[in-house]
Amino acid sequence: MNFHVLTVLPELVEGYFKGSILGRAAEKGIINITTHALRAYATDKHKSVDDRVYGGGAGMVFKADVVVNAVRDIKNKFSIDRVIFLSPRGRVFKQAVAGELKEKYHNILFICGRYEGLDERAITLTVDEEISIGDYVVTGGELAAMVVVDAVSRLIPGVIGDEEGPVNESHMNGLLEHPHYTRPEDFEGHKVPSVLLSGNHAQIEAWRKEESLRVTREKRPDLLNKKA
Repeated sequence: MNFHVLTVLPELVEGYFKGSILGRAAEKGIINITTHALRAYATDKHKSVDDRVYGGGAGMVFKADVVVNAVRDIKNKFSIDRVIFLSPRGRVFKQAVAGELKEKYHNILFICGRYEGLDERAITLTVDEEISIGDYVVTGGELAAMVVVDAVSRLIPGVIGDEEGPVNESHMNGLLEHPHYTRPEDFEGHKVPSVLLSGNHAQIEAWRKEESLRVTREKRPDLLNKKA
């Protein structure tokens, strides 16, 4: 699967992925992550990508011509089949959305905004979908793009060593994940549940399911309401 990130700060994105498990997946050719510098598409001598807001107000806006030219060029070169703008007004990103993107698309381009975002005409002319990682605002779309790429990538076979790992994680089945334990068996009087030491796989699986329900009931009861 191929991910493309259009940004004014490609070094931010590249640094994270090179130092993560996704970097190893990219080295193996399982995924490919390519950054594209928005300033490379600026046409003036100052390499300007933004300008003041029409109508007044604080902040700057990415220029429509720069963004549109960039997206069209990248689409032509890399057969992009989905253009996503990371935006607070977009569809809220959840595990199900990660699965949808993984199943439906092979070449995704993420546009990272900053300041006041994009000129609306750039969105109209190039964007297939807007996605938000939550009901809050961060300083740039790079963080959001990294979250989405990370969540989608780990669903791809071979990215994570244990293929069963993603299947049992929080939100994969609508519940939170059960607790985990490792050595020592007794730490400051807190012992590993005896069932996990029993070797009885059926009992262990039953315990994990029950604990998953308990944790969800205590920490995110709203998820149980959605399943009802």
